[in-house]
Amino acid sequence: QVQLVESGGGSVQAGGSLRLSCAASGYTFRYMAWFRQAPGKEREGVAVIDIEPGTLRTRYTDSVKDRFTISKDSAANTLYLQMDSLQPEDSAMYYCAADYRFTAFSNLVPQNWRYWGQGTQVTVSS
Repeated sequence: QVQLVESGGGSVQAGGSLRLSCAASGYTFRYMAWFRQAPGKEREGVAVIDIEPGTLRTRYTDSVKDRFTISKDSAANTLYLQMDSLQPEDSAMYYCAADYRFTAFSNLVPQNWRYWGQGTQVTVSS
C-alpha cells in the first residue's frame, strides 16, 4: 500500500527557511512533486523531480525559482523541499504527490497525479 507522509511545516517569519520532507512507502516512484494550496485558491504545482538515474530533472513554478530546491534521497525514499527566503505569499498547505507516469511530470497539475499525502501547513508572517 502506497503511503506519503509529509512533515516539516511550521511558522516562520518572512526571509526564513523551512525544509519539508515526504516519506514514501510501498513503492519507489520515478516522479514526485510538491503542490500547495492556500485558502480560497486552487492547488498549484510548486516543484517536480524525475529521479531516473542519469536524468535527474527538476522543474519549478516561476514564483519559487531560486528560492526553493526539490531533492530526493533515493535510499530513504524521501522527498524534500528546501524553502529559503520565504514570503507571506508562500503560506499554504503543502502536499507531496507521486506518480509513475510521464504525463504527471510533463504537466504539473493536480489532476495528473495519482498519489497524495495529507499535507503539512506552512505559515509565513511579515
